Amino acid sequence: MVGGMGVDISTVDLALEAARLGGIGHISDAMVQTVSDRRDNTHFTKEKLKLYKYNVANSDKSKVMFDLGRLAEATHNHVGRAMQAKRGDGMIFVNCMEKLTMNAPKDTLRVRLASALDAGIDGITLSAGLHLGSLALIADHPRFRDAKFGIIVSSLRALQLFLRKNARLNRAPDYIVVEGPLAGGHLGFGLEDWAQYDLRTIVVEILAYLKAEQLDIPVIPAGGIFTGSDAASYLEIGAAAVQVATRFTATRECGLPDKVKQEYFKADEADIEVNMISPTGYPMRMLKSSPAIGNGIRPNCEAYGYLLDGSGNCAYITAYNREAAIHPGAKKVAVMDKTCLCTAMRNFDCWTCGHNTYRLKDTTHRLPDGTYRMLTAEHVFRDYQFSVDNKIALPGIAIA
Repeated sequence: MVGGMGVDISTVDLALEAARLGGIGHISDAMVQTVSDRRDNTHFTKEKLKLYKYNVANSDKSKVMFDLGRLAEATHNHVGRAMQAKRGDGMIFVNCMEKLTMNAPKDTLRVRLASALDAGIDGITLSAGLHLGSLALIADHPRFRDAKFGIIVSSLRALQLFLRKNARLNRAPDYIVVEGPLAGGHLGFGLEDWAQYDLRTIVVEILAYLKAEQLDIPVIPAGGIFTGSDAASYLEIGAAAVQVATRFTATRECGLPDKVKQEYFKADEADIEVNMISPTGYPMRMLKSSPAIGNGIRPNCEAYGYLLDGSGNCAYITAYNREAAIHPGAKKVAVMDKTCLCTAMRNFDCWTCGHNTYRLKDTTHRLPDGTYRMLTAEHVFRDYQFSVDNKIALPGIAIA
């Protein structure tokens, strides 16, 4: 399973390759209207900005709402394009983040989930939150019991809460992704204690719990699984599959700009940090050189606004207004503790990454000009399938 990296990093093309090869590919519905504009030449973002342009200089963003009909259309565009092009025996899932609250958490989440089902998605992975009420929002959908549903957790306790809350729906998850502390992007651990946790320990604990409760739900470890040998070691202890992402960031099918992919290749372990600049409140792993760090741009909620809570607030708006008040008259301020994640992700300026990103340089060849040779998704996929002894096949080497 290829993980769902948001804002078109896990592109439709990447998901299609995973499905063609017999695996599961993820697309993400993060900032789906922006992705639709980029890929399908729509104008959802421009239209939203035009509607709320009068409010750009206002710190109160409570009036900046998403048109639910347009949101459904954008989701259908994005998901439908993937499903229409799908070939092979694999599946395509959509990664759906609960933390994308969009100034109307329940209403927008219901539309995102239902529209993905309407467009024929094979499955939905619930991420970035406990999702205690998410399934109830679509329990009456015709495909509620046909499509696959999974939940990402980082602890047994989180899984137990999800199962307990959704027991009345008589709809157990079809799979459980257990994401460990070495994963990329947002983490389900504390900033100070993430390094104290171990993916394998959590997976073993969850497998034992499911066995004791006689629950036959596939478990899929994620985070730090860098080689086929890593993957096989989890299958040997009872995992049904593995979810991987970091190595696919360096493939041609990944949506990151090529110059950013080179930053990933060049990174050393010391160039990677876990910080709290995300307005979601979750720690986030990224390259220290990410342009998003310290970038004090004016909040762009009228165009985006995907992280506004139900009252129109966002931690970045608070941080920005604080710095603007401290530096009156400044043309631009620096905001070090938070970032405008919507604008940063839209511009590919927030270089989130897995812990093992520093090992990417060892998976390819360095070219005479100092850059690194790009890989194909098929090459990486096959390497996971067939490599042994923790070896990695470099490009140009045939893989069985």
